[in-house]
Amino acid sequence: MKPAPFDYVRPDSLDEALATLADGGEEAKVLAGGQSLVPALNMRLLRPALLVDVNRVAGLGDVVTAGGAVRAGATVRQADTLLYAHPVLAAVLPYVGHTVTRNRGTVCGSIAHADAAGELPLALMACEGSVIAASTRGRRAIPAEELFIGPYTTALAPDEILVETVWPLLGDDEGFAFDEVAQRVGDYALCMAAARSRGDDLRVVVGSVTPVPTLLEVDPEHPGESAAEKVEPWGSIHASPDYLRNLVRVLVDRVVGQARGRAA
Repeated sequence: MKPAPFDYVRPDSLDEALATLADGGEEAKVLAGGQSLVPALNMRLLRPALLVDVNRVAGLGDVVTAGGAVRAGATVRQADTLLYAHPVLAAVLPYVGHTVTRNRGTVCGSIAHADAAGELPLALMACEGSVIAASTRGRRAIPAEELFIGPYTTALAPDEILVETVWPLLGDDEGFAFDEVAQRVGDYALCMAAARSRGDDLRVVVGSVTPVPTLLEVDPEHPGESAAEKVEPWGSIHASPDYLRNLVRVLVDRVVGQARGRAA
């Protein structure tokens, strides 16, 4: 299949992009990497009247480490080697899609797409990151815990562009670990989990088995068992709810143990 007809605009400045998006309203979509958007257009799951291509907008392709965080602009590709300066991104990015899609796909695009099985939304939640959204009304910061509302749904307004993701760096006494189970490398994960450890503090986030990346309060002595009790996987043709709940148990125990070891 091919996309339904749409208008295409490729602005040179952010102000122009925001004005165009505001004029388009809910019928407009932002195009950066296109690795999620273009397949949806081809299958006509989405039928926007207008695409706003931000790839020419200056300043959106920068990766900057400042203020204790790595900041990645809207057109930064997932394959950008500068991202690997952040231990969370270094651990998670190799699991995102395939080499070809990472060469084109953007970090901000994956966050804005808000796929329940996406690794980057879970990673942003795990490191207590945030995003910067821009519109003709100005800019605002949205913490990861407030950004993801449901599958493919975020707190971004229709006229906002996610112009930057902010990834706080880990402290020297912190450890992080991520793992997932998928049928094949690069496939959507059946279950994934991340853990961040600092002294007695433990932050555990799970994904794929929940509608959004989900922060769980777990028993420090029995993290996997307590995490499995807090999720209600819906199951699929690939895995039953009981099997997915067991994956939560195994993966949470695994990443917590690794994170604690690296913190020590």
